[in-house]
Amino acid sequence: MKPVELNLETFYPMESLQLIKVNEDEDTIVIHLKSITSACGCPQCQVTSTHYHGTHRRTVQDLPKLGKNVQLKITTHEYECLNSACSVSTFSENFVHFLDARSRMTERCQSFICALALETSAEGCAKICHQMGLSISGDSVIRLLLSKFNEQDKAFFGDTIGIDDFAFKKRCTYGTILVDEATHLPIELLAGRDGSTLKDWLKQNPHIKTVTRDRASAYAKVLSEELPDVMQIADRFHLHQNLLTAVKKALNHSVPASIKILHDQPDASLESDLKKND
Repeated sequence: MKPVELNLETFYPMESLQLIKVNEDEDTIVIHLKSITSACGCPQCQVTSTHYHGTHRRTVQDLPKLGKNVQLKITTHEYECLNSACSVSTFSENFVHFLDARSRMTERCQSFICALALETSAEGCAKICHQMGLSISGDSVIRLLLSKFNEQDKAFFGDTIGIDDFAFKKRCTYGTILVDEATHLPIELLAGRDGSTLKDWLKQNPHIKTVTRDRASAYAKVLSEELPDVMQIADRFHLHQNLLTAVKKALNHSVPASIKILHDQPDASLESDLKKND
């Protein structure tokens, strides 16, 4: 039986990249690739350019293979923008669905790290990646997650939302979460719970007509100032809290704080009975 060889060309977009050579040691696999593209669209104006400006060498990280760290050494082209009205004069090429112009790791590597971090934690993800042969820190995982979040399209939401506070770190750092009433999905996470960031968000979303919130006075004040016609609704939990507070106040007015039993002087017959028993 002939030994099965691993064809690395199937792992890379060979319509735009050419495999040159592979170097391997005990811990690392270095794969040398060269761009064979002849045109690329400008990231600013989207005009396709066929004019080379030069080449440069990029080192990016790919998914590990057999527990070894994989580094891609890619010789890529730099193009001149043909649009005279564009603010970009030259730009580096990107490889769609594989590697963008500025990333230090491939798209599939980023997707794996994000999926792992969402199921574990930033630090936990970094430790697992290190054991697998993928080099990344917990801080880099957080930056990657934030970058992917900012790249997402803003979700559509209706005119009814819910507002509540939450803790990034209990008793230290708090934020505000906004949820769409129709889908029950988060819309936005805002820093702080004093209402300042909520005020800016409401200015950009004046179509809001109904808001469910807790009893925090900061949210109520901001809503009244920015959207005076909005309907503010206290949710069921906080209605129960309001009722409990009202019942406690009523009982405090009616029932004394402490009940004392006054002891009168014992009568003569009780004293005589006690002496007989003695």
